[in-house]
Amino acid sequence: MEDPIANDVLPPPLHYSDRFIASILNSVKTIAMVGASANIARPAYIVMKYLKSRGYRMIPVNPHYAGKEILGEVAYARLADIPVAIDMIEIFRRSDAAGAVVDEALALNPLPRVIWMQLGIRNDAAAARAEAAGITVVMDRCPKIEYGRLTGENAWAGINTGRIGNRVARTGVGFQRLELPTDD
Repeated sequence: MEDPIANDVLPPPLHYSDRFIASILNSVKTIAMVGASANIARPAYIVMKYLKSRGYRMIPVNPHYAGKEILGEVAYARLADIPVAIDMIEIFRRSDAAGAVVDEALALNPLPRVIWMQLGIRNDAAAARAEAAGITVVMDRCPKIEYGRLTGENAWAGINTGRIGNRVARTGVGFQRLELPTDD
């Protein structure tokens, strides 16, 4: 019997340096989360709550919740409805829906600096359109996981990050909160 997976051509894995990811997470302040949810059991809610607790302004985008609040922020139906400039758009939708979100982002003025496609989401054609417009793109990564990994917070939770180093952890504001690395 033939293996159906062996015949699928998978795109090459994506590689982003720690410095690249940290520079994004250090530079953005306002994040629009497309596919936000008010359901506390959904990963989108958990990621939004975590990033909000780390000082990012999280703006939920989901037509189902438009006009309602999620974690104290008013939700919008579309990116174009958001009345403030957006630094980063986090796409929490399927890969085949990411193209439409990127096209909506390309119509914004000013353009966002970053489009981040959540873990498991990859749309190379949409990424190419965004990059052609000068927008930085990250695909198939979770900013919550990356933030926790880069700050060492994941280790506090007992997660093996695979990173061993001789640097002393830099504590930030709050209990056991570490800082993102910088180029300092």
